[in-house]
Amino acid sequence: MFGKIQVSDKIFWLGVNDRRKQLFENIWPLPEGVCYNSYFIVDDKTALIDTVDFCAGKSFLAVVEKYLNGKTLDYLIINHMELDHTGEVVNLLKKYPDVKIVGNASTKRIFESYFGVIANFLDVSKGETIDLGYHKLRFVMTPWVHWPETMMTYDATEKVLFAGDAFGTFGALNGGVFDDEIDVNVYEDEALRYYSNVVGKYSGMVQKAFAKLAGIDIKCICSTHGPIWRSNPQKIMDLYDKWSKYEADEGVVIVFASMYGNTEDVADYVGRKIAENGIKNIKIHDVSKTHISYLIRDIWKYKGVILGSCSYNSEMFPLMEHICREIVHFGIQNKKLGIFGTFSWNGGGVKNLNKFAEDIKWEQVADSVELKGIPSDADYGKCDALAIAMAQQVKDWQQ
Repeated sequence: MFGKIQVSDKIFWLGVNDRRKQLFENIWPLPEGVCYNSYFIVDDKTALIDTVDFCAGKSFLAVVEKYLNGKTLDYLIINHMELDHTGEVVNLLKKYPDVKIVGNASTKRIFESYFGVIANFLDVSKGETIDLGYHKLRFVMTPWVHWPETMMTYDATEKVLFAGDAFGTFGALNGGVFDDEIDVNVYEDEALRYYSNVVGKYSGMVQKAFAKLAGIDIKCICSTHGPIWRSNPQKIMDLYDKWSKYEADEGVVIVFASMYGNTEDVADYVGRKIAENGIKNIKIHDVSKTHISYLIRDIWKYKGVILGSCSYNSEMFPLMEHICREIVHFGIQNKKLGIFGTFSWNGGGVKNLNKFAEDIKWEQVADSVELKGIPSDADYGKCDALAIAMAQQVKDWQQ
């Protein structure tokens, strides 16, 4: 915590950085760390909106007590029950046993499975409001963004949206807390990696959440991860709207699996041919080296996807199989697809990538290409049609 940081006159940021955690949800790498944001409203009545991960809280309770300045804690509003936002709940209940827990019916069920039965619970799922004095709080139910209980809290007085995990991003806050204090473009790729891996499976529900937010005047967005958007909240909203509609940038991602370099050489050849045909944004990833979260991010970001696999025990390479399974799991839509592969003594890579193509139902830009052994110049030439078609269709594609 950086000290007393005001979102507005009576709203305060109680956030912590976590640069020690290696993996978010024990799966997504955190090279730049992550922050957990909690918010405190001091009014005639007091409200704490979400807490932080118990591993990062350290002095969290002391800070809450400082902000209360002798008052009692009236409300603990839980927008999202995941433990990186409810890690301090037990400590708060011990300190303030009469605090009213605010959520919805799904919140209550998950809460009780974590912390036991709670009697002092306010269900706000049917339009209930909370009057703190100056601040009037309303609640927007946004289930499956990205858990069933997720909701948002809207301060109708100062037009502040406490958005839970929505509009969040990976990355610790390095001094700057607000969007006008930082270069927000630095966070954009990590915001997309966060969206595509954590929220993206439920993009349809994100669009439903946008429908519920339509017509609400939002001057500031306070997410539970990443910076506070007080100067240009529309920027992060526009990005989430774009991503949840599966709208993509002009570019091509090539993901390859190669044991002895043959498939990698083909990937580089295809990438070069795509560049020669006018595409500037090209990402080539080794599936054995690049963490799947970055693969998913770039596949989400760009219009074209080319997958190349060597054969492995008459199947595709296991890690290529993994990324294919995750693409189907996340339900990624609206991509142009290309497939290639190599084999030595028996096929399998391309055959199984073709099965993936049938499942995902993306449009293939050209016939799949399968090469035997170490590719010759003539073999590389067989990939020209794939590369040229991908470049052309990515350039011409109107979403």
